[in-house]
Amino acid sequence: MPTTHVPDAPIRTGLIGFGTSGRLFHSPFIDANPEFSLDLIVTKDPARRAVAGERYPRTRLVDSSDDLFAEAANLDLVVIGSPSATHVPLAHAALDAGLAVVVDKPFAVTSRDGRALIEKANRLGLPLTVFQNRRWDGDFLTLKALLDAGRLGTVRRFESRFEWWKPEQSKSWKAAATIKEGGGVLFDLGAHLIDQALVLFGPIDDIYAETLTRRPGGTADDDTFVALHHGSGVRSHLWMNGIAAQAGPRFHVLGSESGYTKWGLDGQEEALKAGARPTDPGFGVDDESNWGVLGIDGALTPVPAERGSYVSFYTGLADALLRGAPVPVDPEDSLRVISIIERINLLTH
Repeated sequence: MPTTHVPDAPIRTGLIGFGTSGRLFHSPFIDANPEFSLDLIVTKDPARRAVAGERYPRTRLVDSSDDLFAEAANLDLVVIGSPSATHVPLAHAALDAGLAVVVDKPFAVTSRDGRALIEKANRLGLPLTVFQNRRWDGDFLTLKALLDAGRLGTVRRFESRFEWWKPEQSKSWKAAATIKEGGGVLFDLGAHLIDQALVLFGPIDDIYAETLTRRPGGTADDDTFVALHHGSGVRSHLWMNGIAAQAGPRFHVLGSESGYTKWGLDGQEEALKAGARPTDPGFGVDDESNWGVLGIDGALTPVPAERGSYVSFYTGLADALLRGAPVPVDPEDSLRVISIIERINLLTH
């Protein structure tokens, strides 16, 4: 995305939201990169303010996004890690304030809204990108390297899953959000799985989907299956399920010469929850016992995992803001994901 916005280092950053997104996926990586400064965090919740204050004593804590935008002259970048329905209005406000913007996924709830954001950012010459961090999962990077090297031959079927067992409804905003507000696993996890499938295998020409609500009183889907047919000929089968009593493999990929199967999720999120920091020597390194296997039944070989690298998003963002490189995730890519989710919801509701 072309930009005329070139700040000096460190990039003065405001973060909106300090729930799971802001606390785990944004603030540690902003703080760990010397080309950024974490200047403001928006959170009104007393417990979250206490955690933020302890971790980032030099960062100002404010109650509202209005408080943040009142300080726009002292910022270069806003990172939006708030509930999905707020992404678009907050991103518009940030662009209106002359700031570069990172929007958490899902980029928008409708493709129309996403398109309007991209057009405004282009018109103003301001950088806009989307935090599709699962592009830097270690298992995804490993699979991509295998595909780039042609180790599977011609890929015929791609299976990808985010599944776990959590039958009790959480108390977060996600539990109450409707589909029109960006709620449900399709907007949440599907935004990652669909993005990964498009990165690996390109545009699609057909969709089949099942979006189900299993939990009593649920407001949106919590058990969803999506089948995509890519123009390249690959068929992607994607599962997202928060109430799976037994989880399937994270990846199961079948090609004309070999297959690749990987169980278990990338470990970066769990490490962050346990208090790890991105600067820790072993951060992102997958234990050998979790490696996926390549080959044909009877002749399977463990594949050393690529190191997971969520840090790469903010490294790439610094390159974009300071040195004119492309943003780490083209928002047009995320707009395509939202368009697919939109089509699925039209088909199934």
